[in-house]
Amino acid sequence: MGFLEELQKRIIIADGAMGTLLYSHGIDRCFEELNLSKPEDIIHIHEAYLDAGAEVIQTNTYGANYMKLARYGLEDDVKEINRAAVKLAKQAASGRAYVLGTIGGLRTFKKSAITLEEVKRTFREQLYVLLHEEVDGILLETYYDLEELQTVLAIARKETTLPIIAHVTLHGVGVLQDGTPLSDALSQLEQLGADVVGLNCHLGPYHMIRSLEAVPLPSTAFLSAYPNASLPDYRDGRLVYETNAEYFKETALSFREQGVRLIGGCCGTTPKHIAAMAQALIDRTPIQTKQVKQQQANISIPSAEPKSEPPLEDIVKKRRSVLVELDPPKKLGIGKFLEGAKALKETNIDALTLADNSLATPRISNVALGTLIKQQLGIRPLIHITCRDRNLIGLQSHLMGLHTLGITDVLAVTGDPSKIGEFPGATSVYDLSSFDLIQLIRQFNEGISYSGQPLGQKTNFSIAAAFNPNVRYLDKAVQRLEKKIQCGAHYFISQPLYSEQKIEEVYEATKHLEAPIYIGIMPLTSARNADFLHHEVPGITLSDDIRSRMAACAHDPIQSSREGIAIAKSLIDAAFDLFRGIYLITPFLRYEMTVELVRYIQEKERSISERKVLHHG
Repeated sequence: MGFLEELQKRIIIADGAMGTLLYSHGIDRCFEELNLSKPEDIIHIHEAYLDAGAEVIQTNTYGANYMKLARYGLEDDVKEINRAAVKLAKQAASGRAYVLGTIGGLRTFKKSAITLEEVKRTFREQLYVLLHEEVDGILLETYYDLEELQTVLAIARKETTLPIIAHVTLHGVGVLQDGTPLSDALSQLEQLGADVVGLNCHLGPYHMIRSLEAVPLPSTAFLSAYPNASLPDYRDGRLVYETNAEYFKETALSFREQGVRLIGGCCGTTPKHIAAMAQALIDRTPIQTKQVKQQQANISIPSAEPKSEPPLEDIVKKRRSVLVELDPPKKLGIGKFLEGAKALKETNIDALTLADNSLATPRISNVALGTLIKQQLGIRPLIHITCRDRNLIGLQSHLMGLHTLGITDVLAVTGDPSKIGEFPGATSVYDLSSFDLIQLIRQFNEGISYSGQPLGQKTNFSIAAAFNPNVRYLDKAVQRLEKKIQCGAHYFISQPLYSEQKIEEVYEATKHLEAPIYIGIMPLTSARNADFLHHEVPGITLSDDIRSRMAACAHDPIQSSREGIAIAKSLIDAAFDLFRGIYLITPFLRYEMTVELVRYIQEKERSISERKVLHHG
């Protein structure tokens, strides 16, 4: 009788964690490589699970793919490691258990780090080895990203008629990280040809059972569950799982009541946990009918309060729009900053943008200053958010805080690496890329957190994204813009440009985009400032002509400022008829320079309007 035929009639007990046992014995390196260097240890663990009552064991190949093995310099050993893993599992099983070839997911929360094409190439290489070694089935486990799992499942189903088990992994109860309800996800996997669908990892029995309560019995497939032992504790630099085996004995019966027919364990589980479940399920008779609970994911999420002002992306589509950046101070005391903000307020700019520790240098919190200028001066703040300083938890908390403060305009940027700032030893987090951050904010606008859980209400962020046109290949930079639009960007703010020709090139390269662009212009203050920007600041390039003009007045600070403003005005002239949005960056809190440029833009606009009136008159 085959594996699926047995599942038709009874509940089958699977094994538990491999890495947990290896880790508990002090092994803290590539677990899959041990198939070659310590085969006896792998066989011993397989045998321990078999002696505990496991009727299904999985190969030690969870991370035995090109991308994960490359972290250890083992990317050329994919075939050898997978081949050895199957042989060891079969040797241990000796015909008394089914051997599943395990392939783990690649994507976690940083979805953009791995393309689907990379997923496909990596998956196929590992799959073909496992199939060649004649495993009894394929176990696809720990897939946080449904798109990835659907992709690899389709490949596997096309290549083999062997049983395929497809496991998603949840951050929270009952919903995937993209907001898909678990029941819908498992149904989709069943339709793609999975023979067994279910859950593994991250959740312990309690939350996994709660998640399954909203899942009906599949029509043609079977349900499975491989829970973690518990939430891990971090002690003396090591992760420790403390749930006792008796708890697994109690919850095994609850899993059966949810329709689970294949039950094993994931992180933190040991042969004792598997033995406890096997003992609890002496009667392996599965249930045939089930009462399904209402899915919480279907509850409607209320929208946020409507904005009092139209989004900036709508404003700039209809008329000339000016944004001004005024950097938060590096030192305590905000007198000059507020002076500048007040002066710019009087020019009727559309928003004041506040960088997030630009050039990796600590500054007064842009959220604190944004709140002050909004409440005290009535200025619209546009808050920059970098991926550098906050992990995924901190970024979500940050966004919830901004929403609570009523700040809805944000610019999502990667952020300069810490090594270029005043504290080069500080950690650059980069849990997310700018693409991922844009997607996260868009998901917040849908009322869903990154874990897929409802936020309680929808946010209404207007999402700006950064654009660096100062690159060798402008077409590739534009491709990044297109990708950011797909991720959810509403409009773009560019790095400063210092060439009329470049402004025209940017227009020609981007005129097909629906998302508007604010062209960045920053007045130079001196020849040294020009040289520093050109040679040392990433993403900024100055023409030889501009550097020569600044060098000509290097010893006259007043003339240097005048020349910097003159250059900026000529750049504004070049951009004026091509882009409705102008983004002025204030150098060194010298707001009087920016005020003059804002008034120059307004005067040009007024002059054009007057000529139109005269023409029509």
